[in-house]
Amino acid sequence: MSDADDSTRNFRHVPVLRDEVVAAFAPVPPGWVVDGTLGGAGHATAILDAHPHLSVLGLDRDPLAVQVATERLARFGDRAHVVHTRFDRIADAMSLLRRTRTTADTPEAEIPTGLSGILLDLGVSSPQLDRGDRGFSYRNSGPLDMRMDPTTGRSASDVVNEADHGELVRILRRFGDERHADRVARAIIEARPITTTAQLADVVRDAIPAAARRTGGHPATRTFQALRIEVNDELAQLEAVLGDALDLLVPGGRMAVITYHSGEDRIVARRFRDAAADDCVCPPGSGSCRCGGAPSVKLVPRKAITASEDEIAANPRARSARLRVAEQLGEAS
Repeated sequence: MSDADDSTRNFRHVPVLRDEVVAAFAPVPPGWVVDGTLGGAGHATAILDAHPHLSVLGLDRDPLAVQVATERLARFGDRAHVVHTRFDRIADAMSLLRRTRTTADTPEAEIPTGLSGILLDLGVSSPQLDRGDRGFSYRNSGPLDMRMDPTTGRSASDVVNEADHGELVRILRRFGDERHADRVARAIIEARPITTTAQLADVVRDAIPAAARRTGGHPATRTFQALRIEVNDELAQLEAVLGDALDLLVPGGRMAVITYHSGEDRIVARRFRDAAADDCVCPPGSGSCRCGGAPSVKLVPRKAITASEDEIAANPRARSARLRVAEQLGEAS
């Protein structure tokens, strides 16, 4: 068996809040759901199995995930289509789908332009964490990489070994909520060159005060999270996709986002809350809103959905997961 075959076979990922995600898309109109963080196709498979009225356009920037998901979704035939791309390029992926599916029997005009649903499961998947060569985890020693798409962009090694003190502090504070960012940044600079995840984890551990190391899990957790978010430009991509994605939904369509980091959740909560706000100032009795202040979505439910204790016991990664769902009320663009 080749290394590629072995990697594909071992690409196992338990989808967080699977049942809640499936339930969220139950009432949407027939059509396409974009799974923008496809991974091992756990959520996509569950949606397709549960909802015959839906098809899934799966996106992922990880080439291995694209390979694995394509194989696993093959049994659904034309109801599933996979594209190697970032989730902030949904509109481009939809255009590609339309071109791919256009035939003499199915003209492009008959392929829907709006979406019935959008799903984003943010963060890093278990298979990425488990492979030391991807450089995501302090648990498995390997080269510092952390790129979702290892074929492009700067790696964690580039950031760790080239960023100045101020930039490192900014990254650690903004993306990792690291209270000891200054100490960690100084320790990283003094220890350069740092070439492996194990070396970085040791440097960070030694930089954290002993009292702070006694609680909160591994002391390098926040640093690794911050570097991963920086390397993959995750929050900027999230901001970008939220700016457009809701407008791609047909009336009754839903967007569901699972976050694991407070910064991510604040971005999603704010965007959904703003879209659901009723700021209409049109005169009473004037009919439909003309000022643009009427809500474009409703929140279902209004608060974030979290994992049950049973799911957390079976999959500890679910502990920090928060699912937010918004349903389109207005016309899709």
